[in-house]
Amino acid sequence: MASSNNQDEFSKKLQEQKTVLEQCQNEKNFKSCNECNEIIGCEIRRNYVKSVYDSMSKGETGGFEF
Repeated sequence: MASSNNQDEFSKKLQEQKTVLEQCQNEKNFKSCNECNEIIGCEIRRNYVKSVYDSMSKGETGGFEF
């Protein structure tokens, strides 16, 4: 199991990526990435989704089902 420090790092990274994503949406005057023509292949969104997954899995390996 991941240590408390690792969990804090996952949460910190998630918050950082969320901030970057929200800044991008604000700059484009969007409330959602779904409004953006660049959603497919967007590195900002991909990094955010990865940080969400990492935060949920807390560094554990294996499958993750929605």
